[in-house]
Amino acid sequence: MYTISFKIPGQRNDVKVPANKGENILDIARNNGVDIDAPCSGSGTCGKCVVRLISGSCESIKNPHLAEEDYEDGWRLACQSTVNGDAVFLLPAMAGTYKTGIDTADLSSPKELELYDRSIDAIFATGLARGVKESGYGIAIDIGTTTVTGALLDLSTGKVMAKASRGNGQIRYGADVINRIIQQGKPGGIEKLRSAVCEETVVPIIRTMINSAGIGENDVTRMVIAGNTTMEHLFVGADGSSIRLEPYVPEFLELHGKTAGELRLPVLPDAPVIFAPNVGSYVGGDITAGILDTLLWTRDDMSLFIDLGTNGELVFGNADYMLTCACSAGPAFEGGDISCGMRATDGAVEAVSIDAETMEPELTVIGETGKVAGICGSGLIDTIAELFRCGIIDAKGKFIREGKRIKRGEDVSSYVIAFADESKYGRDVELNESDIDNFIRAKAAIFSAIRSMLNAVDMSIDDIDNVMIAGGIGSGIDMENAMRIGMLPKQPMEKYRYIGNSSLTGACAMLISDEATEKVFELGRNTTYMELSTEPRYMDEFVAACFIPHTDASLFD
Repeated sequence: MYTISFKIPGQRNDVKVPANKGENILDIARNNGVDIDAPCSGSGTCGKCVVRLISGSCESIKNPHLAEEDYEDGWRLACQSTVNGDAVFLLPAMAGTYKTGIDTADLSSPKELELYDRSIDAIFATGLARGVKESGYGIAIDIGTTTVTGALLDLSTGKVMAKASRGNGQIRYGADVINRIIQQGKPGGIEKLRSAVCEETVVPIIRTMINSAGIGENDVTRMVIAGNTTMEHLFVGADGSSIRLEPYVPEFLELHGKTAGELRLPVLPDAPVIFAPNVGSYVGGDITAGILDTLLWTRDDMSLFIDLGTNGELVFGNADYMLTCACSAGPAFEGGDISCGMRATDGAVEAVSIDAETMEPELTVIGETGKVAGICGSGLIDTIAELFRCGIIDAKGKFIREGKRIKRGEDVSSYVIAFADESKYGRDVELNESDIDNFIRAKAAIFSAIRSMLNAVDMSIDDIDNVMIAGGIGSGIDMENAMRIGMLPKQPMEKYRYIGNSSLTGACAMLISDEATEKVFELGRNTTYMELSTEPRYMDEFVAACFIPHTDASLFD
């Protein structure tokens, strides 16, 4: 038996854990509450679970994500390292920021609050009546794959009394829902995943809001939860394995009769917990709640609703019918599968423009220091769009110009976003051709999903009258750049509109209105789910979209 110690920045005492020879370092950290971001869930493909071996020894597989000099300096990938003796590991400062440092659409900014107020007024202007049988206060929770947001409302007035957000504690088990489901299937996995999202994430959010509002736990008499199908299953401890297996039928679409006491939530034990209904395996309650917010169900014109997050969910239709699907865009929009990618925390590049002559970038960086740690989704879209506009990369994402910002390697070349003296950790921050290829596949998934839905109803991009973008990533996207690279359909800018956190807004409307709740269940039952993995033309559309902007350039003229 050996001792593995983790030194955590900002924490006085080390975490010391007994371990057997051959145990995986990432698994040891996970099992003992040590936060290490691992978007690929330990497959060794993302390179994010870096730790520094400062004393002792371990067995490690050299990984292309670590430069030779970094390896010599003690840096290791936790998922590629195993115990062979006592060892002490230092965690980088960024290791646990996925829990508390992510920028998200949580009603904290004046812009988000304005969008929320406008949306709530519009929802009840349709004739839905406010009012519920409970009195006191209620809590709405939006459970995202990456972030979880909440709002505490006065049930009688609808006023937002408090709000809070936090990174989903399940992230350490993988960035996407597939990895989470796989982890759930391992021994003890159901309780681990349930506890990570419930006790570790939602419970602290609830307590933060209750304390902020100055009320007691028993004053909260009603709750609404909206999440994707996987998140709702994992939250209640239901088996999610059927979600990823043919015929892709989840354990439940609607869940009724749950109480806060049953789910171990720190509010009135008898408080009903209402789950927004799911539509299919990959379109869940976050989308049905979001549809309520879009008012798509009241419109005559044809609208496209896109919720951009760790997963990409889309709805197309109007008051007569609605078609929905989800695409496996992967975690690229959250920084996963990108060597310098990160979530929208301090040090993340969130906007980029490049000088076409000098190839020098102008960066907007989250945080006060301006030092670059990596790049988040909105910055990634800007960078690739600008590289293409400036003729630095071709339609396949390959570098075709030379300059001091272009680094040529044996296998792949890269563009230096920030040199070592401009970066937070003293090393070049680069976007390489493999990163660009991963992103091209992610943007292709979005666009091909749009085309597949349109094909299913015998319509074209020209038939889209409105495009509504929701989700935390959507707030920072430059729509013109997203169109330039072929991620979003080429449309006049006036057709595009960012609508904020539609899932949380819809959940709040359900919280203060029994009629709005019934409407969301009606919308869920009346929305047609399209499973892209069984759609024969989807793969053809996807392959055609794996270029910048597309193999059919006329779509973006």
